[in-house]
Amino acid sequence: MLSKNREHQFQEKSNIVYSAQSNFGVLPETTEELNFNAPTEFCGHYSDCMKMSASAESVAEYLDNHASWFVRCALPMKVQPLGDNGYALVIGRFGSFGYELEPKIGLELLPQEQGIYRIRTIPIPGYDPMNYDVDYRASLQLFEDSVEKNGVLEHITRVEWELDLKVYIQFPKFIQRLPKSLVKSTGDKLLNQIVRQVSRRLTRKVQEDFHQNI
Repeated sequence: MLSKNREHQFQEKSNIVYSAQSNFGVLPETTEELNFNAPTEFCGHYSDCMKMSASAESVAEYLDNHASWFVRCALPMKVQPLGDNGYALVIGRFGSFGYELEPKIGLELLPQEQGIYRIRTIPIPGYDPMNYDVDYRASLQLFEDSVEKNGVLEHITRVEWELDLKVYIQFPKFIQRLPKSLVKSTGDKLLNQIVRQVSRRLTRKVQEDFHQNI
C-alpha cells in the first residue's frame, strides 16, 4: 500500500534496514549517556488506493481470509500469528545518529464492519518493548467500478486505505544533545521512508497473490 506522502523521496532497498544520516559525531562517550529521557513522538497520516481486477465481493472474501495470505505476503518481515486475527511483526532494523531499534509490533486485522476493515495495534503476549511504543490505526474500504472493454464488462475494486501512525521513542541522553528540530525532522523522514517502502512492497505482493490464486 503506497503512501501518498510525497514530501520525501526514497529509493527502495533490497533488505529491511532503514537509516538516516548519522554522521554527526554523537556516539555516547560514557555508558551513563545511554540512560533514556522522556519519549519523543513522531507521527504521520497516510492514504492511498490498491486496485484489484475483481468484484468487491471477491476481494472481500480474500481479505476476510487473511490467515491464508498475510504471513506469506508480509515477507521478508518476520510474522507470527496471534490468535484468530492478530499478528506479531518484526518490521526491520532502523535508526540514525548511531542509535538503532528493531521494533516488534502486534497488529489485529478486525473483521469488516459495514464494509470497513480496521487494523489496530495490540499487545504481544510475553513481549515488553523497550524504549518505544507504536500506535497504529488503519482503515480500508472497498469501492467497485465497472469498465467495458471490447464489449465485455470488467469489475475493478479499489481498496482505499488510510493510516494514522504514531511512534514514541525514548532516545538515550547522547541523542538529546542534538537540536530537537533535527531529531524530529530526521525521525519524521525515516518514518515516511519505512511506511512508503513497506506499503509499496505489501501492495505489490497482495495484488500478485490475489490475482494468482483467486
